[in-house]
Amino acid sequence: MNDPDTVQRLLTTPATWAVVGLSQNRERAAYGVARFLRDRLGMTIVPVNPRGEDTLDAPGYKTLADVPAPVEVVDCFVNSRRVGEVVDDAIAEKERLGIRAVWLQLGVVDEDAAERAKAAGLEVVMDTCPAIEAR
Repeated sequence: MNDPDTVQRLLTTPATWAVVGLSQNRERAAYGVARFLRDRLGMTIVPVNPRGEDTLDAPGYKTLADVPAPVEVVDCFVNSRRVGEVVDDAIAEKERLGIRAVWLQLGVVDEDAAERAKAAGLEVVMDTCPAIEAR
């Protein structure tokens, strides 16, 4: 399902990742994965959460529409029922932010949203975690 070349390129090319669902809650998987992306893979992290909380020394935003450019990857830490809305936001902000990919985290699956993203010219990785794939 996931193209290994796409996964490899996304994990090894320095980029800005908007992590949707990343908050200050250190118990959530999003916090650990975002820290891994930043500290181990050298990515720039942009937290996106309903409160717009700053996290991991980065300014937070409430929505992708609030984020300043650039953002190359949108990492989705929301459940499968809500991820379609996040993917649609990524599609809407693609040109302004420079988004080239959406990454749906482990357990997050929405085939229709993935097809919409692909049709809009975005690369899609679904139902896996960058921290797992990087190993």
